[in-house]
Amino acid sequence: MNITIVSVGKLKEKYLKQGIDEYMKRLSKYAKVKIEEVPDEQAPDNMSEAEEEAVKNKEGEKILTKISTDTYVITLEIEGKQLTSEAFAKKMDDLATYGKSKIAFVIGGSLGLSDEVKQRSDYAISFSKMTYPHQLMRLILLEQLYRGFRIVRNEPYHK
Repeated sequence: MNITIVSVGKLKEKYLKQGIDEYMKRLSKYAKVKIEEVPDEQAPDNMSEAEEEAVKNKEGEKILTKISTDTYVITLEIEGKQLTSEAFAKKMDDLATYGKSKIAFVIGGSLGLSDEVKQRSDYAISFSKMTYPHQLMRLILLEQLYRGFRIVRNEPYHK
């Protein structure tokens, strides 16, 4: 399975990089995983709704250049479906079973995802109704992918 995580913004925090590196190493046993970063747009605090949409659209255009037409796209959205770790593991296993070997997870910027990216999505998931920093979501997603592979293979992992 080839998994690409397309994420807006550059990761700067050392502690997040260390966690991400650890899970990337663990995941290498199960899948080929890569992270594609796209630059975030400047988004001052007092933007109008139209300006926010323009920022999301610019980021969305960059995101879409990283996704090939034969890729199954899973977007991370607050409005997405919430899954247990077991259900997420089953979803990933089902995708592999039914020939979806190229999967892209998309993590938007601080304003979220453009409508165009949401339309390209094959499946939307939400890790919580809470909002997390998009840089932290990379680490959370990688941990859940690792957990999912362990669940599917009945390998032990702490609860």
